[in-house]
Amino acid sequence: MTERADVVVVGGGIVGLATAYRLLEARPGLRLAVLEKEPELATHQTGHNSGVLHAGLYYAPGSLKARLCREGKAAIEAFAEAHDIPFERCGKLVVALDERGLPRLAGLRERAEQNGVPGLEEVDADRIRELEPHVAGIRGLWSPSTGIIDFRRVALALADEVVARGGTIVTRYRVAAMTTGPDEVVVTAATGETRTARLFIVCGGLQADRLAEMTGDDPDPRIVPFRGDYYTLEPTARHLVRGLVYPVPDPRFPFLGVHFTKRIDGAVWAGPNAVLAFAREGYRRRDIRPRELLGTLGFRGFQRLAATYLRTGLAEMWRDWWKPAFVTELRRYVPEIRAEDLRFGPSGVRAQALARDGTLLADFRLTGGPRVIHVRNAPSPAATSSLAIGSHLADMAIARLDDA
Repeated sequence: MTERADVVVVGGGIVGLATAYRLLEARPGLRLAVLEKEPELATHQTGHNSGVLHAGLYYAPGSLKARLCREGKAAIEAFAEAHDIPFERCGKLVVALDERGLPRLAGLRERAEQNGVPGLEEVDADRIRELEPHVAGIRGLWSPSTGIIDFRRVALALADEVVARGGTIVTRYRVAAMTTGPDEVVVTAATGETRTARLFIVCGGLQADRLAEMTGDDPDPRIVPFRGDYYTLEPTARHLVRGLVYPVPDPRFPFLGVHFTKRIDGAVWAGPNAVLAFAREGYRRRDIRPRELLGTLGFRGFQRLAATYLRTGLAEMWRDWWKPAFVTELRRYVPEIRAEDLRFGPSGVRAQALARDGTLLADFRLTGGPRVIHVRNAPSPAATSSLAIGSHLADMAIARLDDA
């Protein structure tokens, strides 16, 4: 028997669950199902997230990221308070090590101010030592409102809300095909089971481009998986970092560089680097899926990206495989760090959309037609922004349902 719904959300990560929650909040009684291919919810990007509640320092003013990050952070904090989920505004310190970093630091402050980030403070070396006694740097930008949380716990609370509001969550449902008709979409699972809905919202993360292609959407931009490996500070070294310590970012590159992240459980992570993952869901160095890897290497956009950032990419790979090189990079910011203070892991994989011309998409991309809405690019700060992204997608969905 074919199951029927008004809306089906494909993807049980935090963005998909937040979207389902916002839809049921706006339209009680809506027949809604969430389909997740894994046995459990929120096990990929949500479950491998650094846990940072971003305040909006980095994003281009006027972009979806800038707006939805700000709105989403407030919404996540309110949701966490209502559901007894702990979070902490531990603050973020962005550090310039020398004079070369000062122009970029000034640019970052200007961007953050345009984005309405509250409480910003430009700090000198003495103030850096007050905030982070073990951190080096000549100047920095202090964002006291940046925080930390367990995003998987948030996602599971969202799932509970979806079920409580009458939604259905189906795990172990791997989408094999999607057929778009004039009045509905039919999705077929790998098991042969079918479901139909008036509207599908696809929050596929690392599989976003493949799912989009099933519905006849443009295969580009492609998802390129970048693995980030962390080291965890041993408990005896946690005192070296009080909160979040970041380098001044390179605006040409979407990754933020090696940094220190306090976790809500008290742990401190150092990293990550950013290297090509040899499988879309390859969290270990030895995880290789030849077809996926060849698909990435043969993609013209990746070839252009690799040529542009060859030196940066090689340096990232070297630090990934050679711990002393990783430690050397960390010691630029926390000179007291020693190799024995660090143990390897965990790792995550970022789903980064890449255009055919080699351009990494900087903003969220939410597209689609009358029957299918696709989240084509939602890397960081998607977890922070999830409830705001969910509201945005819910508005798009309701407009389509009402027009039908």
